Amino acid sequence: MIRVVLPYHLKNLAKVEGEVLLEVDGPATQRSVLGALEARYPMLRGTMRDQVTHHRRPFLRFFACEQDLTFEAPDGPLPAAVASGAEPYCIIGAIAGG
Repeated sequence: MIRVVLPYHLKNLAKVEGEVLLEVDGPATQRSVLGALEARYPMLRGTMRDQVTHHRRPFLRFFACEQDLTFEAPDGPLPAAVASGAEPYCIIGAIAGG
């Protein structure tokens, strides 16, 4: 099981509380985790990544094991601690302003 921590606005949209537990088919990658999350919660489609290009949406960051994975290859393997469920995969809403 992969543990996913969502920001408040996505938890609210998906109507979940706390961490989300996901089964991922195949290797645990950012692409497979986001795909499993969108499959389980269709209302999240298009909120984390563009539905056509699958590029990350602005103002979202991805973290795991105290590492910023935002700009890592989407098909690269996630850390073993995330794949085993020992550590969560965190989606963070970034803040900007002027």
